[in-house]
Amino acid sequence: MKKILFTLTCSAFMLSGIAQIDSLYKVMAKTHVDGDMGWDYVAVDEGPNRLYVSHGNMVQVLDLNLDNKVIGTIKGLNGVHGIAIASDLKKGFISSGKDSSVTVFDLGNLAVIAKIQVTGLNPDAIVYDKSTQRVLTFNGKSKNSTVIDAKTNSVIGTIDLPGKPEFSVSDGKGKLYDNLEDKNMICVIDAATMKVVNTWSLSPGDGPTGLAIDAKNRRLFSVCDNKMMIIMDADNGKVITTIPIGQRVDAVAFDVNNKRIYSSNGDGTLTVIQQDAADKYHIIENVATQKGARTCAVNSTTHEIYLPTAEFTPAPPKPDGGPKPRPGVVPGSFVILVIAPMK
Repeated sequence: MKKILFTLTCSAFMLSGIAQIDSLYKVMAKTHVDGDMGWDYVAVDEGPNRLYVSHGNMVQVLDLNLDNKVIGTIKGLNGVHGIAIASDLKKGFISSGKDSSVTVFDLGNLAVIAKIQVTGLNPDAIVYDKSTQRVLTFNGKSKNSTVIDAKTNSVIGTIDLPGKPEFSVSDGKGKLYDNLEDKNMICVIDAATMKVVNTWSLSPGDGPTGLAIDAKNRRLFSVCDNKMMIIMDADNGKVITTIPIGQRVDAVAFDVNNKRIYSSNGDGTLTVIQQDAADKYHIIENVATQKGARTCAVNSTTHEIYLPTAEFTPAPPKPDGGPKPRPGVVPGSFVILVIAPMK
């Protein structure tokens, strides 16, 4: 996933053909979290009702039962990207891109258990497959995946990938799916054999980032840079339909209980899509969020959606012959937006 540091040029959008209606969703809270560095993934552990927030060189842990209070911080990390939860093993796994490592921690007391060097560069997405009790990192700069035995915290294999990996999901039965950002494809991985077993085109999607799965109905939801969600059959790669979404998307989440898909868009909108049936979908609305809120996680028990973002300073002038500088974060402005459907 693209590390969220700082974008922000476009205003919120309205999808053509969608009428303005009273919002069915509301920003219920803006929880301030200390720290002024960039951020990436957030992850919900619904058992204890905790939210894990990747934030610069740490992961902050919020208790969702205590008004989203920060109850702990996992430190000593280096460029955090993602968090994978292995509830059955009572462990969590954090990918750090700058030193190409995975930090293992105890889900109970948040103590660090081990640090593992991956077999590639810049591990980004990280996924736990419960059926094999294996953790896979998706290493963006080396275009491969490191396979870790989650019971022993040891590296057991490396999978070469046919493109640059982005977000990945598990179906819970040993198959993992990963967006290949530079190929506009999804690759399918067998966690047991540690091999790529298929690749499928995401056309007409371009620049896929976030990925979610409806494991029961076998549907994949891939969000793309060209303002499009691709809904795909997870068994044969057939594109079922496409849905328009907002700009600068980076994540998507599926609420298994109310059958809704959420696309978090950096333009300051959250596209809410209802799954009427496995092959039938409609847009409920585009909820106003805050610019830069382009990663998200959903709690399928409470139906709350969590989006990290901040306020930004203007970008400095572009130097001659150099890359365009990014805006900075306004000190003290990092927050977690909590959005929920109206009762």
